Parts: sequence; structure tokens; C-alpha cells
Amino acid sequence: MKITARLLALLVAVIHVAFLVLEMFYFDHPVGRDIFGTTPEESAIMAVLAANQGLYNGFLAAGLFWGVLAGKTDVIIFFLLCVVAAGVYGAATASETILIVQALPAALALGATLLALRKN
Repeated sequence: MKITARLLALLVAVIHVAFLVLEMFYFDHPVGRDIFGTTPEESAIMAVLAANQGLYNGFLAAGLFWGVLAGKTDVIIFFLLCVVAAGVYGAATASETILIVQALPAALALGATLLALRKN
């Protein structure tokens, strides 16, 4: 179960690296506009905000990578809780899709991590 939990945490980290790349480098490009449903004018205005958001997603990924590579379950739990909180907030304020794309994978990884703790 511990290996499954760590793999799920790594998956969440990789997802957040993808968010970083999308928000920091492709938000104001056709790919980003298609994903976020924005016009060229809208994406140009919001690009700096999206890049900032992408950076925060990168920090979430870095924390998860650190926790997994260092074997620090408490760090993994902290960053997964941060991801779940960000996903719930994003779903409540921006798009319900965020609940599925961001919060659900993190919640599954968190559940697996907590179950792995109980088995020790």
C-alpha cells in the first residue's frame, strides 16, 4: 500500500508540473486558450495572473516530490492537503472541473497515504 500511496502522490506532483507548464508558458497560446476557453484578448490580459498561479502549482509539485523522495510522509500529507484545499476552493470559485482534475487525485493519494500509515 505504501508504494501505491507514493505513486499516487507522484502522479499528483506530475499533474501539478503540467499545470505549471500550461499556466506559465501556454496560457496565452492556442493550446491554453482552448483548454481555458478564453479569447486571445482575455488570455493576454490574464497571462500574468495565470503564470503566478502556475508558479504556485510548481511549489505544490516540488513539495510532493520532496516528500516522496525524502520518504517524509508528514510532508506528503501536508502538500496533499494543500492540493485538496486549493482544488475545493478552485471548484467553488472558478470551475467545478477543478474538483475532478485537481482535488480528486490528491484526495485519492491522501487516502492511500493515510491507509498506508494505518498498516504500519
